[in-house]
Amino acid sequence: MTVGLEQEIGKLYQVESRRILATLIRLLGDFDAAEEALQDAFSVALVQWARDGIPANPRTWLVSTGRHRAIDRMRRDARFVSQLDEPGDAPAVDAAELPENESGVEDDRLRLIFTCCHPALAPEAQVALTLRTICGLTTEEIARSFLVPVPTMAQRLVRATGKIRDARIPYRIPPASELADRIDAVLAVVYLVFTEGYAATSGDELVRRELCGEAIRLGRLLVELMPTVSETSGLLALMLLHDARRDARSTATGELVLLEEQDRARWNQQQIDEGVRLVDASLRSTRVGPYAIQAAIAALHAKAPTPADTDWRQIAALYALLLERAPNAVVELNHAVAVAMVDGPETGLLLLDAIEARGELRDYHLLASARAELLRRLGRTDEAGKAYETALGLVLLEPERRFLERRIRELRLHDSDRAPARS
Repeated sequence: MTVGLEQEIGKLYQVESRRILATLIRLLGDFDAAEEALQDAFSVALVQWARDGIPANPRTWLVSTGRHRAIDRMRRDARFVSQLDEPGDAPAVDAAELPENESGVEDDRLRLIFTCCHPALAPEAQVALTLRTICGLTTEEIARSFLVPVPTMAQRLVRATGKIRDARIPYRIPPASELADRIDAVLAVVYLVFTEGYAATSGDELVRRELCGEAIRLGRLLVELMPTVSETSGLLALMLLHDARRDARSTATGELVLLEEQDRARWNQQQIDEGVRLVDASLRSTRVGPYAIQAAIAALHAKAPTPADTDWRQIAALYALLLERAPNAVVELNHAVAVAMVDGPETGLLLLDAIEARGELRDYHLLASARAELLRRLGRTDEAGKAYETALGLVLLEPERRFLERRIRELRLHDSDRAPARS
């Protein structure tokens, strides 16, 4: 097999494997069998494509091959004999079974999200299963996101797939009468997928573009599915507005660039315009939800021509409203940072100290990092350095680690410049 073919198959796996897995889950009705079939299909492709060449429709070929292999395996296992319709060769997958219209709501990945977010599953299982199946995150990556041991997360995923199988949870988008009860969980999962892509929890890359793109695509499907639900538009707006800043968030060498230092000419204006229109529509709703409020905050950042033009007072007010609608410590942290921009770092620091005193976000590096920034602005460099060191001990993402190390070096250089010369 040539290196070029191996690279081509690797790219195909990266781009198409989640779509193929979702279709295999629909066809086989079993998560574990579909995962195994996916790996089998790509293993066969490595051998057969080297001999015969890449087929005209690689995704259909991989689904068909994976399904064949899975059914063959089931036939060899006496436990599954009763599940087969009749003996003989497994039928090939009809191309019509593989949706090509990415704008249609009958998309296998969207079906899969609703299955993963079934109310029979615990919320943490819903998110973990979606990250595993839709996004392809490893068990280790998901465990880090949840701050739990890897064996704990592995057991959680096994139990979740087992419950779907044993309870015969249907693989479908629920009828309209059930959508209202399911949409909150689905929106939360889609946003967590986006968050893992936009601000990866670990690794060498600041942004995982494929996850951001997948979450936005799913957000569009949800808007199409439920156009009258304002929070679907709010979530899509939020993701578009954040993603619009993606290219400016790091340098060509992968170094982190803070919001106030970003080149705003590199922001995607088309996404900003679309996001702002969606925000305006969401804010006209009778009840503005948390995603619409967060999108409104993102829109204020996106519309400011320069950092000095940012309407921090309105942003602080929106965070205060968000605290009423969806109170949590991370929102409180963001509110404190916004207040610091309006009323000064001393006031913001008092709010951060209150969060820290309660023991919340103890292992969250952004709390220590925010505290360090405010202390630095106040000239309390010794305390700032200690806070940066704390953040450095908690961070997992390499670009953020390098940023914190750079801040610490700058503080040390600043202190050495201020130190009196020795005779």
